[in-house]
Amino acid sequence: MQRNIGLLGLTFIAISGILGSGWLFAPLLAAQAAGPSALIAWAIGGIAILLLAATFAEIAAILPVAGGIGRVPHFSHGSVVSMAMGWTAWIGYNTTATIEVEAVLRYSKSLAPWLYSDAGHLSTAGLGVACILLAVFTVFNAFGVKLFARINTALTWIKILVPGLLAVVILTSEFRFTNFSEYGGFAPEGLKGILSAISTGGVIFALIGFRHIIDMAGEARNPKVNVPLALVISLVVCLVIYGALQLAFLGALSDNELKNGWPQLHFSGELGPMAALATAVGALWIVSILDTSARISSFASGLVSVGSNARLGLAMAQNGLFPKFIETLSARGVPLFSLIVNFVVAALFFVLLPFKEVIALNTSSIVMSFIVGPVAVLAFRHLLPDAKRAFVLPAAPITGCLAFIVATLIIYWSGWDTMLHLGLCLAAGFVLMLYRNWQGGFDSLDWREAAWLVPFLAGIVLLSWLGSFGGGSGIIPVGPDIPIVAVLATGVYVFAVRLRLNKEKFERYMAEEKMDEQMEYGSNGDGRPV
Repeated sequence: MQRNIGLLGLTFIAISGILGSGWLFAPLLAAQAAGPSALIAWAIGGIAILLLAATFAEIAAILPVAGGIGRVPHFSHGSVVSMAMGWTAWIGYNTTATIEVEAVLRYSKSLAPWLYSDAGHLSTAGLGVACILLAVFTVFNAFGVKLFARINTALTWIKILVPGLLAVVILTSEFRFTNFSEYGGFAPEGLKGILSAISTGGVIFALIGFRHIIDMAGEARNPKVNVPLALVISLVVCLVIYGALQLAFLGALSDNELKNGWPQLHFSGELGPMAALATAVGALWIVSILDTSARISSFASGLVSVGSNARLGLAMAQNGLFPKFIETLSARGVPLFSLIVNFVVAALFFVLLPFKEVIALNTSSIVMSFIVGPVAVLAFRHLLPDAKRAFVLPAAPITGCLAFIVATLIIYWSGWDTMLHLGLCLAAGFVLMLYRNWQGGFDSLDWREAAWLVPFLAGIVLLSWLGSFGGGSGIIPVGPDIPIVAVLATGVYVFAVRLRLNKEKFERYMAEEKMDEQMEYGSNGDGRPV
């Protein structure tokens, strides 16, 4: 592998993941859930994700490994935890590629109506085009990380400029202050509306695109400095863009559009509410730009997800869940077999699952992997006490615990229906783990270090069923459920930190990692010939 991604390239990888295909619709979804208080939802979501990202920033500075989301827990809590976290993230990343390809095609429907059947599903020809587009993502990534980063950087400039320009145009053309006080007031749905906007309104799931930096850290130049900087810069930039889009959307709505209240807010058309508002204020010139920008946004996000997931597949092979041949690197330092396997899996999702099920699986599988950062950061304080840290998480025991509570709340807010998908996903991964270790025996698996997953999963499943989100029974109302989830998360967090790897196991795994790095990067550690 080659460390060819600089600070700008690394930052734009995250921005491309965060400003995905949904930025044209995110303001509508958040406003339907919370009305004008959607602005508070973005602020809370931003702080929560920054807190979570800060834990990964310290980890990536001392362990910049490829496929970090799946690989990092191997060094803090061993094989079982790393397989579970990596598996769920891998499933989520593959569905991301499928979703972004479908988004490109949906935005192209007006140009090529034959892509879809009358029922609104991809036609046979559409499925063929979708697979070709997936293949294009795969080929671009196969040419090496330098080309991948250059293409993504060029596309991401467009993804930054167009939403920013759209927000400015709408804000300066039409703004109704009465929208923030009438139609139920500033927070028509109260606290539940704000929390729903954060979860089902898409706030959190827009912002977790920062994860791609963690997975690409193994190919970053000067990762101990560039990874933490890229995490912070990308999140701040995207929060400003999303906040401006949300503010512009809320202020530009007419009385007619709000006459039935915020939950009934609706816009038709392939380009969604932002294009409709731009048309309403007379900015037709930017609507034509949005048509192309929407396709570029989805294309760039798909490109990043495919590249990131190739590194995650590599990590899963190193963890022992996937066959060893997936670790093989091409002459360009790319995990080519991982790319090919991921291409096949992502293509199968078009055929095997309805699009709504693919989205649900994407949501449920990715959120689980984020509990790793807060636990691992404190574990490494014990296992690597003398390691130089370019970024140090302040008050790590407290901040880490708060970040773990945030990660647990994100999973809880996903709702009971999402937990069902997550349970099926974890069950499939568990069966695969048992199969992969059947011949070699189960003694090599780190069961003790994974014991904290049992009360965590049992607790979050029970609370999701008792809660009021996503098909829950509603026995626990919104508000009191937050401290209950926090108590569960705090107890599990303390338990998980205590169950970290012992020093002997840790040093053995680190020695194995150093051998892998010498094979991947060469003896000088930068991926260039010595």
